[in-house]
Amino acid sequence: MNGFQFFINCGATVMLPVIITIVGLIFGLKITQAFKSGLTLGIGFAGIKLVLDFMTTNVGPAAKAMVERTHVHLNALDVGWGSIAAVTWASPIIAILIFVILLINIVLLVLKLTHTLDVDIWNYHHMAIVGIMVYFVTHNVFLGVGATAVTAIFTFKLSDWSQPIVEKFFGMPGVSLPTISALSSLVIAVPMNWLLDKIPFFKNSKFTIKDAQKYLGFFGDSMIMGLIIGLAIGGLAGYDLQKVLQLGVSMSAVLVLIPKMTAMFMEGLMPISSAAQKWSQNKFKGRKLFIGLDAAVVVGNPDVITTALIIIPLTIAMAIFLLGNRVLPFADLAVVPFRVALVVVLTNGNLLKNIVIGLVVTASLL
Repeated sequence: MNGFQFFINCGATVMLPVIITIVGLIFGLKITQAFKSGLTLGIGFAGIKLVLDFMTTNVGPAAKAMVERTHVHLNALDVGWGSIAAVTWASPIIAILIFVILLINIVLLVLKLTHTLDVDIWNYHHMAIVGIMVYFVTHNVFLGVGATAVTAIFTFKLSDWSQPIVEKFFGMPGVSLPTISALSSLVIAVPMNWLLDKIPFFKNSKFTIKDAQKYLGFFGDSMIMGLIIGLAIGGLAGYDLQKVLQLGVSMSAVLVLIPKMTAMFMEGLMPISSAAQKWSQNKFKGRKLFIGLDAAVVVGNPDVITTALIIIPLTIAMAIFLLGNRVLPFADLAVVPFRVALVVVLTNGNLLKNIVIGLVVTASLL
């Protein structure tokens, strides 16, 4: 148990290379190939995390400054997913919950009730926290385990359902995204997308990030868009010229660096994905098998990250004016790309829909 806890405490950047290496060996890769794939994925993940932390460091204080300028009293500070993860992994029942999630995944695979093999063990905490909250409220282990079990089943089924559109939009064959921070948005996005399709203005709109780049020319370049968005956030925060310029360049860097980190993720993923498909074809004739990965693999998509950077300042403004809201958005502003990733997929990159649905999603979080 101490060894398992040590492994968990190392965090996702260590866990991911180890798990992917083991998975690669199971699927028949040579140890050198499996290790290199795992390490490349780990480096890509570390890079994405560094860039998202960099974004939080820059946007977070701007969010506070914007709220302070309005003199609005928001007394609940968003402390971010890191705090939730810490609470989860420190829980007295975490070992039971991790085992239950893994067991449910295996049983569902054997019974052909899911096609997703979730190797993203670090993000099991998304499913485990539901059971932990139930346990803290009820002091009943069985209710806590039951809550996590139900969450896991819904997560794997929703991963299967969304996999075809994820594969088509991002060009990632054999990959699903069982990350609740991304998947949960579909609960709102699916009915909203259906509703917006009943409105001619939205139904007939085909405006995407690529269209914006085409029509805006020089200003549609991702680094220039990042610069403009950063300058706008800095201006709204009341920063002096020096800080406004610094924030502009920082946001420009985010839009340029995240896709590069994602490319590393994809480089490490492809050998594993190909091996998994061959293995499943040999072992389970005609059976589909998806590798469940962290949604971090898709947040570097230009549609996703640009949509997120548009929604972030709008969410901060919404926090000020949303009736009854007490939450000051802060640490989890960096998670907005995860929240909108599958919204972007569902709308096939329709920018107007992405913004409307994305704001309803972030409003529900507030």
